[in-house]
Amino acid sequence: MKKQTCCFTGHRKIPPEQYEEIIKRLKSEITAMIQQGVIYFGAGGALGFDTMAAQTVLALREQYPQIKLILVLPCKTQTRGWNEEEKATYENIKKACDKYIYISDAYTYGCMHERNRHLVDCSSYCICYLTKHSGGTAYTVEYAKKKGLIVMNLAVSESGNRKA
Repeated sequence: MKKQTCCFTGHRKIPPEQYEEIIKRLKSEITAMIQQGVIYFGAGGALGFDTMAAQTVLALREQYPQIKLILVLPCKTQTRGWNEEEKATYENIKKACDKYIYISDAYTYGCMHERNRHLVDCSSYCICYLTKHSGGTAYTVEYAKKKGLIVMNLAVSESGNRKA
């Protein structure tokens, strides 16, 4: 199953002017993964890139009904502090996904890192949106590289390189 699994990690804040381009790249990379035999896609349920990735998988599921969206959620209180629209989007994704699990019932120090490690540990591929070299996304991408995952970064650097 691991060889057929791709996880996502990325920043919560996405520049609005990049949104359409990132969605286009997500569709392209996910479709390429499907054509290589990947059927399981894991997302962490966070705002920003996680939400974009989950919604893209759900949209592509209409064309590729064999694919599955699995949410690995840090805790049952993840949406505390989110606005009503964000919570509604989260609940809609949860209802539409194929499976979801919680790392913890309540927020604990480290539950986000544990969620990220779980996503990586169960995957062979990682599609990310990484623009900074610090924070949770940077940690997760480095962890994925150490674990030998093939990592594709949808954020293009000045040199045009998309490899994380």
